[in-house]
Amino acid sequence: MAAKFKLTQDLQGKVALITGANTGIGRVTARELAKRGAHIVITARNQERAQPVLDEIRTESPQAKVDFIPLELSNFASIRACANAFIALNLPLHILVNNAASGYARPVMEQKVKGWDWTMNINARAALFLSQKAAPLMQKRGGGAIVNVMSIGNILTLPEYVVIGASKGALEVVTRYCAVELASMGIVVNAVSPGVIETDALNFFTATSKLSRDDARKWIYSLSRCSHDAPWNEPRIGRNGFCHVNVYSHCSIRYAAIPSHGPESAVASHHHHR
Repeated sequence: MAAKFKLTQDLQGKVALITGANTGIGRVTARELAKRGAHIVITARNQERAQPVLDEIRTESPQAKVDFIPLELSNFASIRACANAFIALNLPLHILVNNAASGYARPVMEQKVKGWDWTMNINARAALFLSQKAAPLMQKRGGGAIVNVMSIGNILTLPEYVVIGASKGALEVVTRYCAVELASMGIVVNAVSPGVIETDALNFFTATSKLSRDDARKWIYSLSRCSHDAPWNEPRIGRNGFCHVNVYSHCSIRYAAIPSHGPESAVASHHHHR
């Protein structure tokens, strides 16, 4: 069994910008970092989408500070506007979590150019240019941490996942290059590759949307056991799922099997690999 991972790092005084924090992994990450004392800046397409997690953070972590910035990741002008809005908050930036993702869940023969462009722009291009905008802000404070949320779908063949898997493969390359080129700025860049995790995103895949919860879990488990390099005996599945943490800092690539409590794990782990 993989060793249980517990985040204990105190993030008081740190500011974390998290994309797609209104749902799924991003939502849990925002709540967890807030519990550790971080000032959270959430992005989503609009305030209505973000309001539930804003309310959750304020209820669970009354001491935490939380802000919202609208962001449409498919639109480069929106990325620029997000960076300017963050600067206007007059906050330092210590952590960027490129979590938001989207994609056209279709088999190969049903894919469209529009679906390819949409998926690549949100899942890979946006992470590159948000990191580019974040890097100078982090450098001013002596460095920071960038965590990109990937997927095991760039190494496994999953149903209806061709374009999403390709975009996550592109994100892996972006992560590697950012890790090397931003190191001189004091910025550590890592990636988290979750396994199949029970979130609302599964509703967009034909293979899971029509299944009962028990059958969906069996399907998730069957995929979870397919990873050819997984170093665990029995992967943790269900709501927590499992993941790889890909550590690229200083040109090294290592895999650590940990319970997938989200990208906050990599935020903590970067201090051990600098």
